[in-house]
Amino acid sequence: MNSTILAETGAITSFAFRFFRHGFRPRYEVQELLYQCYVIGYQSLPLVGVTGFIMGIVLTLQSRPTMAQFGAESWIPTMVGLTIVREMGPIITALIFAGKIGSSIGAELGSMRVTEQIDAMEVAGTNPFKYLVVTRVLATTLMLPVLTLLADAIALYAAYVGINLKGVTTLALFTNNIISTLNFGDVVPAVIKTFFFGFAIGIIGCYKGYYANKGTEGVGRAANSAVVVSSLVIFLLDLLAVQITSVLGLN
Repeated sequence: MNSTILAETGAITSFAFRFFRHGFRPRYEVQELLYQCYVIGYQSLPLVGVTGFIMGIVLTLQSRPTMAQFGAESWIPTMVGLTIVREMGPIITALIFAGKIGSSIGAELGSMRVTEQIDAMEVAGTNPFKYLVVTRVLATTLMLPVLTLLADAIALYAAYVGINLKGVTTLALFTNNIISTLNFGDVVPAVIKTFFFGFAIGIIGCYKGYYANKGTEGVGRAANSAVVVSSLVIFLLDLLAVQITSVLGLN
């Protein structure tokens, strides 16, 4: 079991190094990259937006009774803002992204592998690694931070709606409470780690699909394992990010 995990980790790491060796050399597949940004980023926005809205309003409604017991209802915007921006927004968005995009990439490349489309691209003189893998990994790396920022904004607005369901506050006061509390150590590390989340999701999804085998069964396994492994790596990267920010004194 341990040897299997180590072998898989080594294979994914080697795949990532291959991305860095070949990903930034000509020929650049700019058109395919833009298309993947559209598919991966723009088409994921509705799901991410709905998830962010639900996250913001539920977090607010769940925290109100506890805060009310201590007479600290005025601190709800601050608490919700910090929770969403620092942890909940990046993590929940990355997990939703891994479920939607990681499985999609794994299934798409897996089906191309088992139907020998990737082999056909090599015969035709097209570099399938640059065309299929590099564009998707770059798209996931670039789009997840954008989606996270949008999800944070939607979740904070949902929190404002949640507060007004059982109370009254103005949007200006709610916004000022959050902005006055957030600082460099809250926002920047939270955004930076989403680049690593997106890169991990792209690399793992592409790896699982690119080396899929055993026909349609392999395609399903590639899609499933891409989500599972990506989700685990997201939590590990988040743990590492917390330790690094703690050492740097940004917490």
